[in-house]
Amino acid sequence: MTLKYLIQKEFLQIRRNSFLPKLIIMFPIVIMCVMPWVMQMEVKNIRVDVVDIDHTMESQRLVRQIAASRYFIFNGQKPNYDEAMKDIENGRADVILEIRNNQYLIAANAVNGTKGSMGSAYLSQIVNQSAPHAANVSQPSTLLLYNTHQNYKLYMIPALLAIVMMMMTGFLPTLNIVGEKEAGTIEQINVTPVSKWAFILSKLIPYWIIALFVVTVCLLLAWLIYGITSVGPLWLIYVLAMLLALFFSAFGLIVSNYSDTMQQAVFVMWFFVVTIMLLSGLFTPTRSMPDWAYLTTYVNPMHYFIDAIRTVFIRGGGFHEVASQVTALLAIGIVMAVWAVQSYKKNQAS
Repeated sequence: MTLKYLIQKEFLQIRRNSFLPKLIIMFPIVIMCVMPWVMQMEVKNIRVDVVDIDHTMESQRLVRQIAASRYFIFNGQKPNYDEAMKDIENGRADVILEIRNNQYLIAANAVNGTKGSMGSAYLSQIVNQSAPHAANVSQPSTLLLYNTHQNYKLYMIPALLAIVMMMMTGFLPTLNIVGEKEAGTIEQINVTPVSKWAFILSKLIPYWIIALFVVTVCLLLAWLIYGITSVGPLWLIYVLAMLLALFFSAFGLIVSNYSDTMQQAVFVMWFFVVTIMLLSGLFTPTRSMPDWAYLTTYVNPMHYFIDAIRTVFIRGGGFHEVASQVTALLAIGIVMAVWAVQSYKKNQAS
């Protein structure tokens, strides 16, 4: 019964806060409605200068294909390479294509490495498909097993779900206990016979319920706005989300237990959140990391969640395909929950 009333107290505190209910509702909505349109690895609006020395029918057909591509902004044809290079130096062009004696030279501005490399790759693909010798060379065929339409939003939805869960179930518990320390209300709890386990669980359970709400909102928005639904079982997504919420809510309480001020808790949590996110494989493949950095993925719960949620959401995997990730998330979450209880001190002597 004590736990029941403590949980009611937590929800009353959240409801009486003028900002938190709005944040809990609006944050997942804004993230799901805005971020899929801007968080994508496709590079567009690449400005191209063409230097066509040959002036053949094939070279002019290639120029028209470049101008018609949705990835390029065609700056026009330049009389020579030096004139095109001036555009590169002045920031008016990103890539140069020179056609001379049926040979193709691609030069890219490497100041923006991603735009230069991706622009060169796009341009090379068009050249290889349109070059005169391409008809005599068998082109490789690609069979897309998952995400057949190459919809980048489908790839980003699980990642955004992870970010929303991390922010909502990580930062809110972090500010909970330290907020009560600053307000002085924590002393009223410390003089009661409430056990550590009951107190910490009363702090964790409300954020697990909030996590269920956030996941439901994200999945509904993905379906209503983008027409994207999970290929795998929906219950497994909720299981993965709850395991991630267990870790971040417990970790947030640990940071809160060791912090004396809200500012200190926020900075410490932000440091760990950014590190966990960047080393999780959320934005870049983990195998491209150095070996010493890749070792951190074995204790990174976000890495297991990202791997599992994409397996379920995109590839339609079941429990057997993500059993190892579920086990790792559960083990890490239990360790953090025990740590959260042990790190809470009701008095200085405990």
